[in-house]
Amino acid sequence: MIDLTIDTDLAHKILTGFLHTEITRAGFSRAVVGLSGGVDSSLSCYLAAQALGPQNVLAVRMPYRTSSPDSLEHAQLVINDLGVRSLTVEITGMVDPLFEQFPDADPIRRGNAMARARMIVLYDQSEAFKGLVVGTGNKTEILLGYTTLFGDSANALNPIGDLYKTQVRQLSQAVGVPAEIIQKPPSADLWAGQTDEDELGFTYDQVDQLLYLLVDQRYSPAECVEAGFAENFVNQVVERVRRNHFKRVLPPIAKLSNRTVGYDFLYLRDWGT
Repeated sequence: MIDLTIDTDLAHKILTGFLHTEITRAGFSRAVVGLSGGVDSSLSCYLAAQALGPQNVLAVRMPYRTSSPDSLEHAQLVINDLGVRSLTVEITGMVDPLFEQFPDADPIRRGNAMARARMIVLYDQSEAFKGLVVGTGNKTEILLGYTTLFGDSANALNPIGDLYKTQVRQLSQAVGVPAEIIQKPPSADLWAGQTDEDELGFTYDQVDQLLYLLVDQRYSPAECVEAGFAENFVNQVVERVRRNHFKRVLPPIAKLSNRTVGYDFLYLRDWGT
């Protein structure tokens, strides 16, 4: 069993310091966070509020007509707990006219349109609120390419981009994110019943351990198989990381360790690329 436990006190200090330093260095004092009600965006919102003060954070809820009511309720829990400013913008009227022209569009296309519509809203509010858009994507999603270009991957800076999903849960618990948010099945809430792990075909706990060996410890795929991972699983994950390399041109992220490999992914040469 690979131990991905982090020092949550140290991580909190680094990440809130990162947010405060980078935002003020750019000449801003405010942040805008797209708050979905999931653990990742909730953690980013807590970190931003603790770094800048809740009055300087705008949490934006952006439901689509098929969004789960739980998502709105969980986002409201965060807003109430932190006392941040908030806004709810319905995106159905932005997305549906596009797909009236393409009624055969599959859920992936529709989900991508929703993600990009939400980013239009966030960057509009960035100008209106005079705050930088804070990212909500974790390291697991970034590595796997489980993200939408110019959608949820867009941001000015990302405090949780060097935390695996399992580490996001650890830090979320430490900073006070409500338990029902931490414990619920991860979902991008792009269509009814969608969950991340069903769509990916494996759990975050499984893939985080494998990615840690491949990325942080520089293991080769063969060495990961020797460490006990199924060869098919290793090959599936390696191929997914390779295939989505084009997505990993990202803004700066906070680094928790100098052992962490940067997102240029030159280490892919060791995988036969």
